[in-house]
Parts: sequence; structure tokens; C-alpha cells
Amino acid sequence: MKRLRIAIAQMNATVGDLAGNVDRILGFAVRARDGGADVLLTPELALCGYPPEDLLMRPDFYRACAAHLERLAAAAALPVVVGHPQESAGERYNAASLLAEGRIAATYRKHRLPNYEVFDEERYFAAGRGPCVVELKGVRCGLAICADVWEPGAAEAAVQAGAELMLTLNASPFHMNKQARRYEVLRDRVAATATPVVYANLVGGQDELVFDGASFAMDGQGRLTHQSPAFVEALELVDFADGHLLPGRMVEPAPLEAEVYAALKLGVADYLGKNGFPGAIIGLSGGIDSALTLAIAVDALGAERVRCVMMPSPWTAQMSLDDSREMVRRLGVQYDEIPIASAMEQFAVSLAPTFAPLGAKPPWDTTDENLQARIRGMLLMALSNRTGRIVLTTGNKSEMAVGYATLYGDMAGGFAVIKDVPKTFVYRLAEWRNTVSDVIPQNIITRPPSAELKPGQTDQDTLPPYEVLDAIIEAYMERDESPRQIIAGGIGEADVRKVVGMLKKNEYKRRQAPVGIRVTQRGFGKDWRYPITSAYADEW
Repeated sequence: MKRLRIAIAQMNATVGDLAGNVDRILGFAVRARDGGADVLLTPELALCGYPPEDLLMRPDFYRACAAHLERLAAAAALPVVVGHPQESAGERYNAASLLAEGRIAATYRKHRLPNYEVFDEERYFAAGRGPCVVELKGVRCGLAICADVWEPGAAEAAVQAGAELMLTLNASPFHMNKQARRYEVLRDRVAATATPVVYANLVGGQDELVFDGASFAMDGQGRLTHQSPAFVEALELVDFADGHLLPGRMVEPAPLEAEVYAALKLGVADYLGKNGFPGAIIGLSGGIDSALTLAIAVDALGAERVRCVMMPSPWTAQMSLDDSREMVRRLGVQYDEIPIASAMEQFAVSLAPTFAPLGAKPPWDTTDENLQARIRGMLLMALSNRTGRIVLTTGNKSEMAVGYATLYGDMAGGFAVIKDVPKTFVYRLAEWRNTVSDVIPQNIITRPPSAELKPGQTDQDTLPPYEVLDAIIEAYMERDESPRQIIAGGIGEADVRKVVGMLKKNEYKRRQAPVGIRVTQRGFGKDWRYPITSAYADEW
């Protein structure tokens, strides 16, 4: 009877922390050995973290990776399949090596190099050639790396070379409904090869990307036999006996809102933790966006590491003050109020001589509105400088798309938590979070959204209803539909013209926005590479 126990190391690697990542793998190896495993399977590029980006251009980076790979091989408590970058004969590869008996026993080089969405591996790597099949406890295992099982060819070649089980190393980032897509793709490979697959995925936050883990195993008929939890490190034991995967732990999927919230929470925790920030500062407004950002930050960091500042102007409603005070009371965070009326007056006095030659002052315009936002931004950044804490901005994807934000004002800060969350989904997340515990006052969720930069202002004075706005953004920005197609889908031409025009006009703002967490299939950042200067006319 041939029997192989595989341990999946669903680990949180830190890009560039080679020594720390090796130590983490060694810790997983000890646990795997103690659990009776015969081999430990790590994620893609686990040795150096993913994505290393232009670190992969540096010859010294490959030398350092090679040295740490040797240390891992010498110290591992059992055979390990580890992902790592490799330089060989002037070429660079995304590789996976079997480490056994103190040495590198075999190495596989990734065949399919994704060059879409957030991936640009063709920039860094050469494509590998030929399969790699290794024998472990009498079981012939084919190695594959991420995109190798998303496209036909590599897995089929391994099976033709004798593989009876596929071991797949992955760094597959999260976006909404990603796991269903993974199942679909793996079932295609299983159907083509009639071979079971063990899928080890990275977990953790890396700049704007969040990797959800959610590692799994699938038998030769495309049925799930194991499902690991998402958004946490885990060691999963998978048994393969006489050509079949044996049933194991199956974690039930979470609702979409819970998944997205967990991704945002992990993204915040790892961005601050891996970059050494002692805590976060958030400017509260009494609105839904800052309230959700605050809830996420407290859940990610703990109340003691979060500081909130309310900066009321003459146009701030009493309701906004009351709701903000109530929310910080519920969460137990440090809270300050800094009124900005006197600063607004001083700016008006300072600017009056310069503005006078421009003619009579209008009763109120965007100059006055933006000054308020920029005063608040300066105060937040002063607190950030003094305390070392990072300012978390609170703008959502809908606002970023159409430029409904102030440069150097509410866009000032270091990390944009909900930058890729559409406004309509912000409300869904807030309502879901309150089912866990009631932290966001109901007034914040139900009141009409407003920037409160002038009397009686609401967002819909400037924007279409958010349901319409988000539908246009999704169609134009995420699915690349033309305005003609969007209108044909049932949205009014006036709204489409307005939103598309605002979206194109405000690329210069988005380029200056802080990095933020990606949770949709296409976010403003790595996914979106549009020119600021462009005279292209859309199809109408």
C-alpha cells in the first residue's frame, strides 16, 4: 500500500525577509514532522515572499536566496518543496525545489508566466521547460507553480511523465469570488489529467495585495477532499493512499462580506506590522466610510493602537459629532476633537490679498470646500509626524473613480483601507460588521452621505445615486465596456456621460492617492494603467 502524507504550509511570508521566511518554513517543518507528514509543501516563492517585484532585477538578491535555500535544505526536519527564485546560466526562473537529505534533490521551473491583472512575471522570469516528477514514499508527484494549473500544458506534461499526484505551489491573491474561480480552473485540470491536486496558497498582506490562503485538495474526479481556512496561517495534513486522496478537514465558506472584511483586516495588520508602524490615525467625519475604516483598524490592530480625530467645521452637523463620539465610546479608542473654524478664518485672511485681484469672491465654491479638507489633512499629518503612526485614509472606490476627494486633503495619508471597496459595498460591510457586534451607530448607516463642506450638502448633489455610479464604474473600469454598451445595458446616457467623463478626468488624482487594499478583480493601482494625458474618444 502506497501512502503519502503531505503537509500544506499555508504561511505568511514577508517579501525580502529571507532569514525570517526560512525560520518560518523550518517551524512548519517541525510541526509537519510531528504530525506524521512525509513532505512539506510551501507556497510560490515562499523563500522570498511574493511578489518581490524589482528585487528580482538584482543579482545579489539571487545570491542571497541561494544561500538561504542551502540553509533551509540543511536544517529541514523532513523533505520540503519550497518556492524560490533561481538564477542559472544567465536566466532567471520562478522555481520550486525538493529539499531532502540536506540537499536540493530536484528543481522545477514555472512554465506559464502570467502577464495580466496584477501579474507581470514576464518582466522578471524566463519560462521553464519540461516537467519535474519526484518520488516520495513511492508516490510519483508532479510539481507545478500557480499559473501552470490555470492553463493547459504543464500539468498534462507532468502526468505524461508519470505523475500520479500534482503538488501545486501558489501565490494567488484574493479578490471577490476568487475561490470559486480557483475550483473551476482546477476542475478543468483534473478533468484533463484525471489526477488529484494538492493546492498550497500563500496568506498575508503585501502592499495592496492580500493573499487569502484557503488552500485545498481535489481528487481525480474534481471533488474537494480538504479545505483550509482563509486569511490565517494554517498547517493542513493531506493523506494520499493507493492513488486516492482521503477525505480530511473541510472548512465551510464564509459570506462574501465576511471574506472582504477579513481581507481588509489582514491587509491593514500586515501593512502596519511588516512596515513597523506603531499604530494608526484616522480622521472621523461621522460618515460611513470613516466609521468602517475605524472598525477595520480596531479589529486589525487593537483599540490601543488606533487614534481618532474629529475636526468639526461650522458645517459639521451635531449628529456627526454625536455619532463619532458614540462609536469611539463603543470601541474604546483614543479620541480628540480639533475644531477648524479658526484655521479656516486665518486662511481666508491670508489669501484675501492674493484673491482680491481675481474679482469679487463667490459666496462659496470648491476653494472653500477644499481648504477645509486640506486643513484636516495637515492636522492629521502633523499628528502622524509627532507620533510615528500612519494616517489611514477613508476614501472608497466610488470616490476614487470620479475624483470626489481632495488632493492633499482627505486623500492625505499613508494607506487607503477601503480604496477598492465600492460605496454600495461599504454599506454591506458596515451592516455585516454590526452582526458580529454593534459598533457602528445606526444613524451613520441610514443618514444620507455628505462631505459636510457646505450647508445642507449631500453626495447626490454632485453624483448620481451610488447604485447607478457603482454599476457604471464596474462596467467601464472592471469589465472594459464602452459607454455605448453601458447605455444599452439600461443606464441613462446622461449619467454614463457624467461618470465616464469624471473617471477619465481624475486619473491625475488617483496617481497621487495612497496605496490601498485590492478586493475587486480590478483595482486602481497594479490593475489599472491608464494614461493621465489622453485624447482618446470612447465609443458612444
